Amino acid sequence: MYLSTIKAYMTEEQIRSLDISDMYGVLKDFHLQIEDAVRISGEVILPAIDKSSISNIIINGLGGSAIGGDFVRSAVQYELNIPVAVNRNYDLPSYATKNTLCFVSSYSGNTEETISTFKQSLERDCKIICITSGGEVSKLAESNGIPVILIPEGLQPRCALGYSFFVLYGLFQKLGFIGDKSDLTQATISSIRNLSGLYSDFGNSSNTAEIIAGKLYGKLPIVYSADILDVVNLRWRGQLSENSKVLAYGSLYPEMNHNELVGWKGNEQIMSNIAVIMLKDTDDHERNKLRMDITGEIYRKYASSVTELQAGGKSKLERIFELTYLGDWVSFYLAILNNEDPTPVKVIQHLKQKLSEN
Repeated sequence: MYLSTIKAYMTEEQIRSLDISDMYGVLKDFHLQIEDAVRISGEVILPAIDKSSISNIIINGLGGSAIGGDFVRSAVQYELNIPVAVNRNYDLPSYATKNTLCFVSSYSGNTEETISTFKQSLERDCKIICITSGGEVSKLAESNGIPVILIPEGLQPRCALGYSFFVLYGLFQKLGFIGDKSDLTQATISSIRNLSGLYSDFGNSSNTAEIIAGKLYGKLPIVYSADILDVVNLRWRGQLSENSKVLAYGSLYPEMNHNELVGWKGNEQIMSNIAVIMLKDTDDHERNKLRMDITGEIYRKYASSVTELQAGGKSKLERIFELTYLGDWVSFYLAILNNEDPTPVKVIQHLKQKLSEN
């Protein structure tokens, strides 16, 4: 889609008419959400946990609640000397024992899979900490004497990433699993605050989020990255699906070079309707950087567009959230271009309703 068309379509009237729940405002004020999450984690008083007795950490959650766990796993994996897993299922893995620290993360507090793992955590005598806005998780925690950190309600879980990540990240620091990250966190807040001014300025020809949304309009987005940005890759795909109401696919380097790459030859008509997003990081392995350069030329032969993105933050935390924040705005503007309200997820609500009847 041409920039002139985007500018003509992306008006305040059009956005207000579609964005009934004001996701625009939630995105614009994301830095404030992070600040509030830091405050909440700072004020939490936790019972003493013998860190030396913990052999592994499991973060239980689904959807927008689980993604915060993915971000934590990514942020701490090269500092923590015990494994951290994100569990998106009804059951705990068999290795979960009394030496496991289980975080139960459910924004609504009513996610049936997470409630199931919560109950199993109790049965196995795991160490447990809950993060929720209320619901059944809060009730179960209180009735069993489990610490529960309450976060503000009223958001879509995917819009509460500031809470689901930074509260959990703060707890990892408070419990002594990682060192103090106050400086990194404040730098990330500052970066997001600055980007908010750019991305919220719709109709601006230099608004990167709008430009990318235009490239994705009417196309099948494919997101590629190396494993360092695996969680950002996942977030982009999820946000495009939930906010923009489009299917999105993604894969990681170097694995995709050993199978998927061969598929970049088939039906040229389909290929011409693919828009590739390549997420890069300064800490990508040098061989992966070379792989991305070479394969990028292959994509350009077939795809509608290839967009390479790399954040400029000094720390990995900054860079992860800069690219994530850009993706959130891209999905918002693509929703508007698709004439969709970005907030409702009617098909998910339909599924939950049908599940509750059985």
